[in-house]
Amino acid sequence: MSIVRQQLENRLLTRRQLLQRCGMGMGTVGLATALDSAGILAPAAQAAGYKSPLAPRAPQFAGKAKRVIHLFMNGGPSHVDTFDPKHLLKKHAGKALPADFQLRTERPTGAAYPSPFEFKKYGQSGIEVSELFQHTAKHIDDICLVHSMHANVPNHEPSLMLMNCGEARLIRPSMGSWVNYGLGSDNRNLPGFVVLCPGFPIAESQNWQSAFLPGVFQGTHINTKTTDVEKLIENIRNRTSTLKEQRTQLDFLQQLNERHRKQRQEDAEIDARIQSFELAYRMQLEATDAFDVTREPESVRKMYGDTVQARQILMARRLVERGVRYVQVWHGNGQPWDSHDRIEKNHRRLAGECDQAIGALLADLKQRGMLDDTLVLWGGEFGRTPTVELPKPGSNAGTISGRDHNHYGFTMWMAGGGVKGGHIHGATDEFGFQAVKDKVHVHDLHATMLHLLGFDHERLTFRHAGRDFRLTDVEGHVVEGILA
Repeated sequence: MSIVRQQLENRLLTRRQLLQRCGMGMGTVGLATALDSAGILAPAAQAAGYKSPLAPRAPQFAGKAKRVIHLFMNGGPSHVDTFDPKHLLKKHAGKALPADFQLRTERPTGAAYPSPFEFKKYGQSGIEVSELFQHTAKHIDDICLVHSMHANVPNHEPSLMLMNCGEARLIRPSMGSWVNYGLGSDNRNLPGFVVLCPGFPIAESQNWQSAFLPGVFQGTHINTKTTDVEKLIENIRNRTSTLKEQRTQLDFLQQLNERHRKQRQEDAEIDARIQSFELAYRMQLEATDAFDVTREPESVRKMYGDTVQARQILMARRLVERGVRYVQVWHGNGQPWDSHDRIEKNHRRLAGECDQAIGALLADLKQRGMLDDTLVLWGGEFGRTPTVELPKPGSNAGTISGRDHNHYGFTMWMAGGGVKGGHIHGATDEFGFQAVKDKVHVHDLHATMLHLLGFDHERLTFRHAGRDFRLTDVEGHVVEGILA
C-alpha cells in the first residue's frame, strides 16, 4: 500500500516540488538548517506556539474586560456638537478666534461657529451631553469621556488606519486581530473578530486586517445592509450535502491539507486556510442564530429601534453574548459623519440612526450582568473644528454650515470593562481646538484598552521580519486616570 501511495504522490507533484526533488531541495534544506527556527523560513504559526489558534487563552494578568464592542463613527463626528460643549463659541460667534487658536487645518476655516444643538446635564455626575445623544446620556454615570484625544494628521485614510491598526501608513494588524491573537475566542462556531459594516469604508478591509498575524485572526466582514441572514453570510448553508457528508469531505480534505502543510514547514497561510474551512463548517450550526435579530423578543427589538445601525448594535450584543471576542460596528458608510456642510441636518440624522440603540445596548448589557466585563468604545478617527469651514471647490457645497477635520483634539468615550464611569478625562482648550490637559494619543488609548483586557501592551508582541511588533509600536502609555 505504501508503494502505491508513493507512486500516487509522485504523479501529483507540483512544479515546485519537482524542482525541489531534482536539486533545489538540498539548497532549501541547507538554508532552513542554517537559519534554524529563528530564520526567515521559520513559520509564523510556530511563533504563535499553539495548534488551535482560536482556542481561548488566559491574558497576561487578570483584566476587567473580556470582550470589546467598538462603535466606530466613520468620518469624524464633531466633539463640540456631541460630548464636549464649548459655550464660549456663542460669545465669539461670527468672530475670528484669537491668534493662538489658528491651527493648521486641511481646508480654510473662518469664524467661531457655535453648536446648533442644546446641551443638558445628566446623571449624578452632572455631565453635559448634546441633545443628539439623549438616550446615550441616560447612562452617563457608566461612561468615561476622554476629551483630550489627539491623532497625527487631519486626513481620513491615515487616521482610520491609526485608530484601527496603530499605524497610519504601513500594513499592520488591526486592534481586533491583536485582541483575538491574545485571548482567542470563547466560541468555536463563530469568528473571534466580527466587523458589522454596510459596504466598505475608505481603506476598506485594511481596517480589520490581520497583516503578518496568522490569517485566522483577521476580522470577518458582515455586510449588514440586508436583514436576510443567508444574504448576510453568503453560502451559509450547503443545499446539496448534509452536515455528515460535509464532515466526511472535510476530514478527507484535512488529511490532504495536513500533508501539504507538513511538506512546507507548517506554513501559516495554509494553516489559516485550514482553519477557515473548519470555521465555515461550524458556522452553519450557530451563525444563522447569532445574526438573526428577529429571534429577540419584540420588546427588545423595539428598545433598540429599527434602523440598520440599531440592528447592527443588537447583533453585536448577540455576538459577544455568544463568545465573540471583538465586534466592531461601523456607522456612517456612504453618508459619513464627515459634515463639511449642513452639520446640523447631517449630525442630527446620523445621531438619530444610532443614539437609541446605543442607549439600549448599555442598558441591555447592564441588565444581563455583562457591562462590567464588556468594554464599549465610541468614537471616530478624529473630531471637527470649532470654526466654520469656508467654501472651497471640490471640498464642500459652499453653504458655510459645516466643520473641517480636526485631529488636534476630539472626544471618545468608553463604558464598562473596568473604566471609571461618570468621569471626564482631559480637556480641549476653551474653544475646543486642541487637547491641552491630560492629552491622550491613539497609542495611549490602545495601551489602555489592552490593559483593561489583561495585557501589557509592550509584551503582547509578534515576531515578524526580524523584530517584535506590537499594536502600539514603540509608543503608548496606560491612562491610569480612566481606570476604575
